[in-house]
Amino acid sequence: MKKLFLIALLMFLLTPVLALAQNGFDGTWKIDMNKVEFPKKPDEYLLQNGMYECKTCAPPVKVKADGQDQTVTGHPYYDSAAIKVVSDHAIEETDKKNGKTVATSKTTVSPDGNTLMFEFSDSSNTNAAPVIGKGEETRVAKGPAGSNAISGSWRMAKMENLSDNAITWTYKVNGNDLTMTAPTGQSYTAKLDGTAAPYKGDPGTDSVSVKMMGKNTLEETDKRGDKVISVAKTTLQPDGKTAKIEVEDKLHGTTSQFVAAKQ
Repeated sequence: MKKLFLIALLMFLLTPVLALAQNGFDGTWKIDMNKVEFPKKPDEYLLQNGMYECKTCAPPVKVKADGQDQTVTGHPYYDSAAIKVVSDHAIEETDKKNGKTVATSKTTVSPDGNTLMFEFSDSSNTNAAPVIGKGEETRVAKGPAGSNAISGSWRMAKMENLSDNAITWTYKVNGNDLTMTAPTGQSYTAKLDGTAAPYKGDPGTDSVSVKMMGKNTLEETDKRGDKVISVAKTTLQPDGKTAKIEVEDKLHGTTSQFVAAKQ
């Protein structure tokens, strides 16, 4: 961009994009949980011989299933996990960070062994009320003989009763700056040109960059250190009241799709 006429052209093209962003993206948005396309990649668990493994966690988790706090490493949201075996079809998990409980969950497998049901309360990534919810996964493959019924591969089927603080956020465009705030305490203010900016309030995300892709798509890239952990593309729909969102989870190698409505 050494020539002045190219700079002028760039400014001319950028102006209507930012105006559209300000008119279209500004406001509070909420995901419609009835219109979610969950990842196709299954989750994989194993509970056998007194050991619990989450093989698709990033990084994988392997701890004793004795109901006691066991140290885990590499996870920014918790540093210990306690797995209590309730029965051959159910477990309870308590995660802690620095000795403080940050998440609890109960997982139960249906009598026929084909549905995994879970409910949880998670405050590992919130500075306000915990995120709560429940959901189901459908069996893809069985675990080895003699293992707990939670063992095997499971694909997410539905999520319900998810608290609003997990699926609501607010955008505000001011000139070339985009500010995002969430009820759980996360926030950032970043230039709409892809320049990296601090991501606040999230133990697992250090920086963010946002940029317009065409006239109606906003791309957000989140990083932990130098590593990209997710890329989200939010595309405004012609009605101006809804947006389609595609999220690539780089840590787990999955893609999810959502529909959000302006509140």
